Amino acid sequence: MGQCTPDLSGLDCESCLRNAISKLPECCNKRQSGIVLSPSCTIRYEFYPFYNQVSPPPPPKPPTPSLPPPPPAGGTARNKDNRGGVSTRTIVFIVVPIVASIAAFVVVFWAVKRSKKRQKAINETSGVSSIRSNAESLKYNFSQVQACTNNFGVENKIGEGGFGPVYKGTLPNGQMIAVKRLSRSSKQGSEEFINEIAVVAKLQHRNLVRLLGYCLDGEEKLLIYEYVPNRSLDFFLFDLRKQMLLNWITRYKIIGGVARGLLYLHEDSRIKIIHRDLKASNILLDTNMIPKIADFGMARLFEIDQSNANTSRIAGTFGYMAPEYALHGLFSVKSDVFSFGVLVLEIISGKKNSSFLQSHGGNRDDLLSYAWRQWRNGTPLALLDPSIRESYDQQEVIQCIHIGLLCVQEDVELRPTMALVVLMLNSFSVTLPTPTPPPFFDNSRPRIFPRNEQAVAGSNQSSSAVGDSSTNEVSISELYPR
Repeated sequence: MGQCTPDLSGLDCESCLRNAISKLPECCNKRQSGIVLSPSCTIRYEFYPFYNQVSPPPPPKPPTPSLPPPPPAGGTARNKDNRGGVSTRTIVFIVVPIVASIAAFVVVFWAVKRSKKRQKAINETSGVSSIRSNAESLKYNFSQVQACTNNFGVENKIGEGGFGPVYKGTLPNGQMIAVKRLSRSSKQGSEEFINEIAVVAKLQHRNLVRLLGYCLDGEEKLLIYEYVPNRSLDFFLFDLRKQMLLNWITRYKIIGGVARGLLYLHEDSRIKIIHRDLKASNILLDTNMIPKIADFGMARLFEIDQSNANTSRIAGTFGYMAPEYALHGLFSVKSDVFSFGVLVLEIISGKKNSSFLQSHGGNRDDLLSYAWRQWRNGTPLALLDPSIRESYDQQEVIQCIHIGLLCVQEDVELRPTMALVVLMLNSFSVTLPTPTPPPFFDNSRPRIFPRNEQAVAGSNQSSSAVGDSSTNEVSISELYPR
């Protein structure tokens, strides 16, 4: 099967597929099956029919309506006389009130419908006006932001993300802010940008970084956030010296805080938000090491009753993406649940998912595969970061590993919701289901491994096929997803 994303032209698709095919000998030589996955195209072969599109049967033809029999030849309908039936006068007395009632009902129905339509238009106009009014109250002047950040000086730069650089600043009232300078390549209109900012700025939760406002000046688009002093979780978690500052109590609180923040985005806010790029570098820590999810402002907004969507432009980071999203562009709240599961296993182990390679029984496992193998072998605590093995709660650790494995199951339907995750984290009396293997674990199926911006895998082959796997720093970001 050769497959390209819809955004590629025919020439680009052919070039991508040829490049993917050239990778097959390096991963899948003499293998019964294999897959080469890149951000824009996929090549896969198997020894069994894995791709079979069956056309639905055509709908049955509607039955032909039977026609009434014609009147007798040479005859016409006649009113019956008083001796044989109902008179014409009686029929008029019966039919006219019925017709009048129906007409009155239609008039009333039309009037009510028109009134509701007019009220809806008034409400929509009022809502737009309210959004515009709120947006104006969040607007900052470009010159003011320049002054706050020392003209975006290098000494004020505190980070660089998929959306652009981030600068530290100080408002005239002394409040510290973080200013994200968005890329100028965005094609999003100013009207759409302002309306979305006004909606997202209303999200307030202890475990979300608060959006304070925006600046729109020509091609300049700036987002102003609250400043979180302790940088991001990855700054501590993946550093051999700094990770010792994260004892088990702190890590357990971070897991719970991130779970509550995601639950708010998915279910408790007035708009449903799918983050799509949850990872350690997007979890900021305040002075009390309270986690705050960042970079959710430009995530995908859902209607309250909307359950899933798809896109031809993948936004996220390899190593954290759910398989259905990385392969087919399908995403939902369960995509965030998968990323949360990866994050939980990283917090417990102190290791990055994609850069984790562990030899075990002749195989070299990635983090998810290694965690599953240890769980299946009855040795889950082998996953625990050695720096905290002297001070941890065994029941809490095993519970969190169990929850993490439930979240990274390949079957979307089997993954728990964030509401259930929060419940499981807060209660040891809840019976947890048995997890199934994570994606890309079973050696009888293709496995996907990050390598820069391309993933290469072969069935019946371990991660040695990609000995120098990349780190999780490369993001594929869609600046203003819709």
